[in-house]
Amino acid sequence: MKVKIITAGVIALLCLTNCTTKKEQKEEVGKFTVTNPVVLDTTLTKEYVSQIRSVQNIEIRAQEKGFLQHIYVDEGQFVTAGQLLFRIMPQMYQAELLKAQAEQNAAEIEFQNAKMLADKNVVSKSEQALAQAKLEQAKAEVALAKLHLSFTEIKAPFSGTIDRLPKKLGSLIEEGELLTTLSDNSKMFAYFNVSEPEYIDYQTNQKNRGESAVNLLLANNETLAYKGKVEVIESEFDSETGNIAFRASFPNPDKLLKNGETGKVLMTIPLNKAILIPQKATYEIQDKKYVFVVDKNNELKSREITIKGEMPDLYVVENGISINDQILLDGVQKAKDDDKIQFTYVKPAQVLSQLRLRAE
Repeated sequence: MKVKIITAGVIALLCLTNCTTKKEQKEEVGKFTVTNPVVLDTTLTKEYVSQIRSVQNIEIRAQEKGFLQHIYVDEGQFVTAGQLLFRIMPQMYQAELLKAQAEQNAAEIEFQNAKMLADKNVVSKSEQALAQAKLEQAKAEVALAKLHLSFTEIKAPFSGTIDRLPKKLGSLIEEGELLTTLSDNSKMFAYFNVSEPEYIDYQTNQKNRGESAVNLLLANNETLAYKGKVEVIESEFDSETGNIAFRASFPNPDKLLKNGETGKVLMTIPLNKAILIPQKATYEIQDKKYVFVVDKNNELKSREITIKGEMPDLYVVENGISINDQILLDGVQKAKDDDKIQFTYVKPAQVLSQLRLRAE
């Protein structure tokens, strides 16, 4: 009988100890930190994926058929306007020019004879006019032959950098065949797409308009040393994406930027009365972001929010919560819907003073 009493006492003691431990753990888990969103006038730097293009970029193509006789440049070489780049074997076109010039000389002699005879009334004026017409036709043939011959010398239409040379010396070149590409990289264009709401804000609301001066974030996450400027907005929206293209220009004195590069245009946009919350106060489910809102009964209710932009340690909230909502700040990953909690309230100003916050 005594053994049973002792056993029962031990069990009761263990149960009491266990229940006390669980209670303490529950109370410990149930203590949280809560705050409110804050409203501030601030600025937001938005990133737009961009395609970088040269101010001038053209294909150099052959205008005549023939063998590639000379290549005067190399890949990656800088050339000046009017510099000779290629020569296609010109012998045939030189022969055609000589033939045309000979026919012009013959026509000139015929015209002079016809004119002399017409002046002496030996032949009619119509004979003289016919000889003159033949002379003009011969001159046109000479001009055409000179033009074809000039096509065998291919020169740079502007100063720029030579791209790849797909054809080698001695290759048979067809009319219209690509010889290389020439890029003027003295100034570069960055094209990026802006949504319709952002476009309307940019155009109609001067206070919310982004700065015309923009930065360019390169593929190595370094910012270009030179600022650019928004110069052009295209005339139509893309019916599939609902976006419209902006064009910013960037100086390129170091020739760092090349045609076809990618980057991100960084545009600073002023925000009036923006709702800000710490990033650590959010959690994510299937690419959607949520916060826990504390109701009047101190119970947690999950709330989906829409993020307008991201700042260091903070999110700019577009909708989903108001400044009067109390949101869970610490312990988000431990919390569940409908949990009743004990919490400590922290003022938003104090929260903002403690940056470098991340979800725990």
